[in-house]
Amino acid sequence: MASVEYLRQAKEAPVRHRRVSAWLQATPLTLTFVLFFIVPLVITLIVSFWDFNEYQIIPAFTLKNYTAIFDGCSSLTDVCVTFKTYWSTLRFCAIVWAVTLLLGFTIAYFLAFHVRTTAMQTVLFLVCTIPFWTSNVIRMISWIPLLGRNGIVNQALLSAHLVERPVEWLLYSNFSVVLAFVHLYTFFMIVPIFNAMMRIDRALLEAARDAGASGCQVIRDVVLPLSKTGIVIGSIFVVTIVMGDFLTVGVMGGQQIASVGKIIQVQTGYLQFPAAAANAIILLAVVLMIVWALTRVVDIRKEL
Repeated sequence: MASVEYLRQAKEAPVRHRRVSAWLQATPLTLTFVLFFIVPLVITLIVSFWDFNEYQIIPAFTLKNYTAIFDGCSSLTDVCVTFKTYWSTLRFCAIVWAVTLLLGFTIAYFLAFHVRTTAMQTVLFLVCTIPFWTSNVIRMISWIPLLGRNGIVNQALLSAHLVERPVEWLLYSNFSVVLAFVHLYTFFMIVPIFNAMMRIDRALLEAARDAGASGCQVIRDVVLPLSKTGIVIGSIFVVTIVMGDFLTVGVMGGQQIASVGKIIQVQTGYLQFPAAAANAIILLAVVLMIVWALTRVVDIRKEL
């Protein structure tokens, strides 16, 4: 019996050692996640239920911050400010997502299936990263001398006699906000889609072509289904960033376009932290619902 027990313990020792090793390896990442994500989120949730006035925050439970957000939203005849703001933000998000998806898929497809050498793929990837060598603010400001009333684009249009007066909607408009978003965040769509495409077996493409499939059919029936994981991951990146962005909307919209992130930034600037926290919690809930809907399309854990 003693020998059997000894053999059993000897077999369990490596398993126990691996478990301890796995926990030790996961501990730093777990602590980082808890410290920099869970703790701030819990603090934000707690503060969202506090009261405040013009000069201080009062740590007393209240639902005033949440009721103020949805004030007037029960009316059936008029849309409240909150719904209008969320609609504006979601509209920007949908347009930017569609444009970045189209550009990201096209560029990733070209890099994965038309660029033959790894060296050239690396060079072209570096070209895609060039905008990230400077800050977002500088990249946004660089559009102003191009799109302004007296900017290069308007001067070129006037010189070519294509317009009689400067085009006003090029800057400080919905167009300029979307343009800046696409410029800033298309790369976040390219990388995961390209990574997914590089994992596609090239024999599948050859088999589809041998079976008589056209180029569009190959993309629709082979490449697109096998790239869904990258599309969903890229979509999550773009959606979560755009939904919370306030700097791009403020700079490129001329401080005239409302967004949820802009409201939170203004409330923070006026030291209305409980109200800003309540808006942040609601925004987080909306973003999590969008992410949940995207993950219903593809089970990322299984695909990866």
